[in-house]
Amino acid sequence: MNRRDLLKGTLAATAATSFAGRAFAQVNPTASRDAQLFAIAREQLARVGNAIWKKDIVGIADFGLHSSQKRFHFVDLANERVESFHVSHGTGSDSEHDGWLKRYSNIEGSEATSRGAYMTRSWYTGRYGTSIRLDGLDPTNDLALPRAIVMHQAEYARPEHVSRWGRLGRSNGCFALGPDQFDKVLIDLSGGRLLYAESLGLAEDGSRMRPPITQTELVMNENGGTFERTNPGVF
Repeated sequence: MNRRDLLKGTLAATAATSFAGRAFAQVNPTASRDAQLFAIAREQLARVGNAIWKKDIVGIADFGLHSSQKRFHFVDLANERVESFHVSHGTGSDSEHDGWLKRYSNIEGSEATSRGAYMTRSWYTGRYGTSIRLDGLDPTNDLALPRAIVMHQAEYARPEHVSRWGRLGRSNGCFALGPDQFDKVLIDLSGGRLLYAESLGLAEDGSRMRPPITQTELVMNENGGTFERTNPGVF
């Protein structure tokens, strides 16, 4: 091969690589967001350590976004891909029912969503059919079992509910997904995997969105009373 042919081949290979990069960016507009989700999943797995049995797939619920958005992410670390769905938050987290989470709580009877890391347990049959119990691994959610905070399906969590009302319905603090989407939860997220809930505000393009309201956390003091503090998880 002469020098001219070699140069042509090099230029062609460079152009092909550049085109492939542009094509990938076009077909994967969430690449920047997904990279951040991979990093968060690995960070939380490292933080909770051996409390999690299976570390191939992590569920991340981003309550910094409105309930009309797909804010529940299946982060598949083994195959490096992300699938996103809708998820509801609790009635006690959104008393105005406008679709924005405003309050977290770990208090019994609050009907609010709790933030932090959870370990998924096995299936059981409950009020909403087949559901998954959750173990809270942080002080902000360690009452998940006695509060009966679980993952379950619900009609009010269907994407069609967003089309009609502009938001999802609310749970009693549980992680509710539409029936069709919940099938994936049962298969891919049960049995000792990590579920992480926080206000990340990660938009599809990878930018960070600040909620238009101040998010707080309702906590109990040493005397049995309650007080609210600004959620330290919100950037």
